Amino acid sequence: MRSLYADHLLARLQKNPKGKLHHRLLQVLQQAILEGIFPAETRLPASRDLAKELNISRNTVLNAYEALMSEGYVTARTGSGTWVAKMLPEFSPDQVQPQLQDSQRSSLAHSLSKRGSELLGYANASPYQWGAFVPGAPDVTAFPHQLLRKIENRLQKAPDIDQLIYSNSGGCLQLRQALSEYLRVTRSVHADAEQIIITEGIHQTVDLISRVLADVNDPVWVEDPGYWGTRNVLRCNGLQLHALPVDADGLIPDTTHSPIPKMVFVTPSHQYPLGGLMSLPRRQQLLEIARRHRFWVIEDDYDSEFRFSNPPHPALQGLEENAPVLYMGTFSKTLYPALRMGYLIVPKSLSHPLRTAAAELYRGGHLIKQRAIAEFIREGHFAAHIRRMRLLYHQRRQYLLGLISRYLGYAFLPRYNHDAGLHLVLSLPDGCDDIAIATRALHKGVIVRALSQYYFRPQQDRGLLLGYACVDEPTLFTAFTALRECLCQEGIIER
Repeated sequence: MRSLYADHLLARLQKNPKGKLHHRLLQVLQQAILEGIFPAETRLPASRDLAKELNISRNTVLNAYEALMSEGYVTARTGSGTWVAKMLPEFSPDQVQPQLQDSQRSSLAHSLSKRGSELLGYANASPYQWGAFVPGAPDVTAFPHQLLRKIENRLQKAPDIDQLIYSNSGGCLQLRQALSEYLRVTRSVHADAEQIIITEGIHQTVDLISRVLADVNDPVWVEDPGYWGTRNVLRCNGLQLHALPVDADGLIPDTTHSPIPKMVFVTPSHQYPLGGLMSLPRRQQLLEIARRHRFWVIEDDYDSEFRFSNPPHPALQGLEENAPVLYMGTFSKTLYPALRMGYLIVPKSLSHPLRTAAAELYRGGHLIKQRAIAEFIREGHFAAHIRRMRLLYHQRRQYLLGLISRYLGYAFLPRYNHDAGLHLVLSLPDGCDDIAIATRALHKGVIVRALSQYYFRPQQDRGLLLGYACVDEPTLFTAFTALRECLCQEGIIER
């Protein structure tokens, strides 16, 4: 027999059948809390019970509960479930927001475009961007902020006019020149300053590429699993995504069962999220297919700076002369994410159109900050910082691997252990509920990401992304101990 709570939620879900189920469930739960159906400081139904009563996946309920927690509607009490918060975000002293009526909510939904609804339907940016085990978060406390500020203050005293007006040249010339020299030495990238466009990060770079080089409904290959942010930008721009699997050698090109793409997005230096390194034969195969079928390879050189043992393969962009490759990178991992600065290297034939398009779409700026980064690179501070952080991250990675080996066993070690990057994937038994484990860990203050959520298509591969870069070893140990307890509670390991 269903409870009264379940009857209420089910009626609301059936009243508005459009949209993705986990977003609809989140909305009806929020509304029930705001209306007092679930009063303040009362316990929500257990996720397993509610899923059974609504005849939906438990993962759907867990996702909704996690979203409610991140937005401040509920709190977790160890051993006693999920409880409605005493003070709701809508009624906080700092910002009182009027409750929307059903008609207002309906009006808001109708005001969104299909593209906007699609984007929001797949939105997956986490509110948690720091702490154990946030993947991809660098240790921003170890960056020499005072040194960069000193350079920037010097430039601010007598800025050139061209640093204070709009930029239509693809960004600060000095930064593009510094990047050209640095990437030629470290990544075997062949490009002059005219081929480099400064952007505000990977998302803007992908948006620029997809708008200028593809039309609506053009097919695009992406890695499976892969970075959700790239997929969402491509999807929002109306491109048809075709997810191709990856193995230990990287993305597996397939022109037999997949349509010839307009472009293919790959992370060959450190596959995200599995961590594999694309082999040289696979790189050559991908370039040969791209030339033969005349499509672009978009190389996201993710985490290439943080390889801790063997030197990385040269970038795809510099592997062959005039390779059909657009190379993109960012300073988010090497410096700090809030800098919002990335770069795109394009073939000479695309240099002028893409620089012009970037100026039309985004109106480049932040030129003094870009000039400061150029000086930071030219004076050797950037390379020195990378060397220091490479040693630090390697030490933390080895420490975490040691914890996994000692307290969980070798079966839990990463499948692709290429000794690189800012995170690793904790392997879990196929088919287990990694989303439930991640939710349970969040209740204990430990932030992990479920591997299954990075896949385009459902499959049995399960794991947890563990970021180790931004926290010290004592914090890693404390978080790992809590995570191990979660695995015990889910029946994955014995106490």
